[in-house]
Amino acid sequence: MNEPSDIVSDMGLGKGYATQECAMAKALELIGERWTLLIVRDAFFGVRRYNDFLRRLDLPRAVLAERLQALVEHGVFDRLPDPNHSTRSEYSLTPQGIALWPVVYSLARWGERHMDPKGATRFYFHVECGKRIDANGLCGECGRWVPPTELEARPNPRRAYTRTDPVSLALRKPHRLLEPLLP
Repeated sequence: MNEPSDIVSDMGLGKGYATQECAMAKALELIGERWTLLIVRDAFFGVRRYNDFLRRLDLPRAVLAERLQALVEHGVFDRLPDPNHSTRSEYSLTPQGIALWPVVYSLARWGERHMDPKGATRFYFHVECGKRIDANGLCGECGRWVPPTELEARPNPRRAYTRTDPVSLALRKPHRLLEPLLP
C-alpha cells in the first residue's frame, strides 16, 4: 500500500519515490532534491565552507544545512574541522561523492546543448597533457576518460559573468577541480 506522501493527489506530488523499484529512484531521493546537485557541483570546484556555498548559491540557510547534513549522512561528503577556524567545518567529497562526477559533467554538457543558448560556462582541460576534454569526458590527446582529479576548469572567455561573490570571482580563474578554492 502506498504511503500518503507517495500518492499524487489534488494537493500536489508526493515527496518520495518509495513505490519505485530501481536504483535511479533511490539515487534521486538524495541527489534529486533541489539544490543538491549544485552543492555537489560547487564541491568539485573546490567550495568547502558553509558560508561559501551559501553566498555562491543564494539558497536559504535551512535548505543548505539540510542538504549538507544529508550528503554527509549518505557518505557523499565528509565534514571536517576547518583548519583555519576552530569553530567551523569544511565539507569535502568522499570517493563516493567523487564518483558523481560523470553525472555532474554530463548534466552540465546536456544543459549547455539544450537549455543555455550561451553555451559552456567553463571548459575542462586534462592537466597531464593540457588538452580540452570532449562532451563525453574523453581527452583528445590521450583518448581516455579523465577523472576529476586530473582536470582544470577554465572559464569560457566569451561569456559575461555578473556574479560578484568571492566564490564566483575565484571561479573566473583557471583552477584544478577538488582543490580548495578559497583559503
